[in-house]
Amino acid sequence: MSLIKSISGIRGTIGGTEGQGLTPIDVVKFASAFATFLKQNTGKKRITMVVGRDARVSGAMVDSLVTGTLLGMGVDVVETGLSTTPTVEMTVISQHADGGIIITASHNPKHWNALKLLNAKGEFIDAAEGNTVLALADSGKVDFAEVDDLGTLTHLENSIDDHIKKVVALPLVDTQAIANAHFRIAVDAVNSTGGIAIPKLLRVLGVEEVVELNCEPTGLFAHNPEPLPENLTQISDVVRQQHCDLGVVVDPDVDRLALVCEDGNMFGEEYTLVSVADYILSNKVGNTVSNMSSTRALRDITEARGASYSAAAVGEVNVVTKMKETNAIIGGEGNGGVIYPELHYGRDALVGVALFLTLLAKKGCKASELRKTFPNYVISKNKIQLTPDIDVDNVLHLMAEKYKDLDISTIDGVKINFDHEWVHLRKSNTEPIIRVYSESATAEKADALANKIIDEINAIIRK
Repeated sequence: MSLIKSISGIRGTIGGTEGQGLTPIDVVKFASAFATFLKQNTGKKRITMVVGRDARVSGAMVDSLVTGTLLGMGVDVVETGLSTTPTVEMTVISQHADGGIIITASHNPKHWNALKLLNAKGEFIDAAEGNTVLALADSGKVDFAEVDDLGTLTHLENSIDDHIKKVVALPLVDTQAIANAHFRIAVDAVNSTGGIAIPKLLRVLGVEEVVELNCEPTGLFAHNPEPLPENLTQISDVVRQQHCDLGVVVDPDVDRLALVCEDGNMFGEEYTLVSVADYILSNKVGNTVSNMSSTRALRDITEARGASYSAAAVGEVNVVTKMKETNAIIGGEGNGGVIYPELHYGRDALVGVALFLTLLAKKGCKASELRKTFPNYVISKNKIQLTPDIDVDNVLHLMAEKYKDLDISTIDGVKINFDHEWVHLRKSNTEPIIRVYSESATAEKADALANKIIDEINAIIRK
């Protein structure tokens, strides 16, 4: 069993003993701690929170525990039921709520679930706030409401519809262009809530035909739910065999977007953000942001249009913070996460789909042809297993010293920028490893760079 407490929430495997897995006791403990935090932070005795969940099989059970706990804390709850992470984020804003809880373990397998914690802006809480919540949970100092002060429960049935309406209303989303393109699009929603949201969105956008795969929100994932190429063979075959113009794949909570070209090849998760950003930048001058482990292609297309690119520490909350600091008009993460501030500050596959289809329709080309218009890079992902006695921070410090004459960043591990490639070294927070991500023009070059750096780290360790 596993239970991981982090600054933005708690996730774990369902069952087991308290503190070892995500048990009902742990759910109550952290939901009540977060409600206490929001009350203290807002100074309000009575607060409102939004709750929503993905379709995983434990979702209804965890949702009932969260909702019941919040009502017992005297919190007024707006329950969205089966929803998406970006939908819940937007509902917090539209309902003028004080915060929210999304019940989802994102791309983790079905035996996992999690509570993701949102502030009043519909954004993930930051590190300091997260640490306060964790401390409250450990202290057990929460005050439940007496019978006359219990919270109220409101069921909101149309939150996904409202989300779609706001996406379609964006000035850079062109439903007429999409309709004129007569697209045939396949969707793989891994039997979660993307099966509710994405087909509905596509039809509102004017897509002529939608081929649905794994769109029943049963929570019985048809394949590994992380939208990586090795997990997407079914939709790749369907796109090719049924002559679709595009394949759309989302993870269980619909904040990551992967695309499949008409020939069945992957568009590349890293290039979801790149393509959408290029479309935005072609219509408006502005800055961009991605995390430090994302492709250099975003920097290239941004600078080619006379704007500035910034890299943030890994993590959505860090990307959002950097976007606000730099007034970025588009940003996100290389895992297919698109953040478009004109809608809201959160990774959102729905807005990613709408903007990408508008771009594809206006270009009048095939997805595979569009992909070739962007700078081509390949990322190699590796790790070094360490023994617990090794001082990982010192190893990273020595690597930074070794390359101090180059363009390096130490805001999140060590990132070393070479002329047309980079390597990013980060220590894991949960196991004794160093993650080694490298990027270059080809897989061979990216692997060679990673191996060179790994050899240098091993030499440091031996000394």
